[in-house]
Amino acid sequence: MDKLQFKGSWNEIKGKLKQSYGNLTDDDLAFAEGKDDELLGRLQKKLGKSKEEVRRMIEGL
Repeated sequence: MDKLQFKGSWNEIKGKLKQSYGNLTDDDLAFAEGKDDELLGRLQKKLGKSKEEVRRMIEGL
């Protein structure tokens, strides 16, 4: 899977991520279409998880 596929709206997903990981900021979760890799890289660095783990976590919300 090349692109992130979101279930529901991004604002709901951001809220869930911030609830689960209190150290995430709005800047960490800034998402622009076509910038999937940049978002995954920021979250990977902040959460200490692999890109694939972060992708599965987001898609599972």
